[in-house]
Amino acid sequence: MKTRYEQIVDVREIASEKGDHIPSILSLAGQEQILPAASDKKRTLLLAIDVQNDFMESIGSLPVAGSRADVQRLTQWMYNNMASLTQVMCSLDCHSLLQIFHADWWVDKQGNQPKPFTVIRHENLIDGTWTVANADTAEQSLAYLKNLEAEGKKELCIWPYHCLEGSSGAQLENQFTNMLYFHSAVRQVKPLLVYKGQDPYTEMYGIIKAEYDDNKFVNHAVLEAIEAYDAIYIAGQASSHCVLASAMQILEYFAEDKAITSRITLLIDCMSPIAGFEEATLQAFDSLREKYGIQIKKSTDVIL
Repeated sequence: MKTRYEQIVDVREIASEKGDHIPSILSLAGQEQILPAASDKKRTLLLAIDVQNDFMESIGSLPVAGSRADVQRLTQWMYNNMASLTQVMCSLDCHSLLQIFHADWWVDKQGNQPKPFTVIRHENLIDGTWTVANADTAEQSLAYLKNLEAEGKKELCIWPYHCLEGSSGAQLENQFTNMLYFHSAVRQVKPLLVYKGQDPYTEMYGIIKAEYDDNKFVNHAVLEAIEAYDAIYIAGQASSHCVLASAMQILEYFAEDKAITSRITLLIDCMSPIAGFEEATLQAFDSLREKYGIQIKKSTDVIL
């Protein structure tokens, strides 16, 4: 390519307050002579999970250690494979203040809100350790916690306020955004943006469905998109939570079709776990590889 990686991504500005520079990116992209994505015979998809400011170390409210280097490796991989990467789909966490996993939802017997990372269980509502701040939400909140336990889902964790809709923390990381729109302009394809986590009564780690919801929502549009590609590469944050949940949901849906599950590759050096989940995450990924035939590779080992 005529454009150098450094003209698109300033590695010093990854996970910084500096914004993207889309106009200059589009100008650079106009100099390239790469065929449009529609001409690809082998169709490849990058599924970038939650590459957002609030998950970036040094600036995020819920930072993931290693995320800056992950973005550098991911954008370098996108650059190196520009002519063969057909499409990029990005999931984006998107929340409001009043959601069941935020502190405003709950109070203890003294009227205090829970601190970040507090775990609230069904029994805690029964014994009065925690109660909802708004009585109108009590019945549904109690039912949610009961159903989480009944279905063996993650326990409800109170997360720091993050990815609040319209906030800078909810935006895609700036240097990743530069590479995303450079790819979009060069390959003449619109990025696919998938918002998740807006239901106040549930948590949605994965891109396909919530941990539990009465409506049993499944994002079939995403599943249909994945089915349409010959190879799917997954990266993003955090590997222990939203990346793992997204991969598991996709694989469980296509469990009977190894022709699809075997197309999926985790770019293991373009994601990092939340501290304390390192070993469990690697074990979970190994289990997915054994069960579904996925691949786990470093970005430097994958040439499209």
